[in-house]
Amino acid sequence: MKKEKKFDFKSTDEKKQYVKIPIDILHQSDSLMLDLEQPSAENEIIMGRNSRCVFVPTKTSCLTPHGRKEKKVFKGKVDFVKFRCSIYEKKLLKIKATKCRLSVSEFIRRSLFEKEIIERFTQEHIELYKMLLKYHNNFKSIGNMYRKRNPNLAKEVYDLANEIKIHLKKFQ
Repeated sequence: MKKEKKFDFKSTDEKKQYVKIPIDILHQSDSLMLDLEQPSAENEIIMGRNSRCVFVPTKTSCLTPHGRKEKKVFKGKVDFVKFRCSIYEKKLLKIKATKCRLSVSEFIRRSLFEKEIIERFTQEHIELYKMLLKYHNNFKSIGNMYRKRNPNLAKEVYDLANEIKIHLKKFQ
């Protein structure tokens, strides 16, 4: 158990009270416990004043309370690279990056390292895809309807449905 040392303080003003603590004691430990005592003659509580001593940890593992994840330290992408391009090229890079829903730097990184860049569908593309899918299904149904009565017509309708299916695969 640690040896407790008591320090006296003097105060002329009731609102401002100071405690002087030697530096060697501050260097010995990370925390310091203050035990403020009130003389028996006084009736007011001293604890209402700034009497809290807060422990400040020195290790990063002590910073997070129990159960909370530690803060991750960012270790990548610290170097900065510049290159020159025309205004047209810059606008084209921005447009292509926004179509893929990527930042310009991420778009350039992926294209440089030949990674797959997927262009996201706009609302118009999605509507066209749904419409082609509906046409494909309808032509298949029509072909099934005429399969027994008129095989030549059914074959033509199936060919048309297969062409639509090829265009749907190009969409993806």
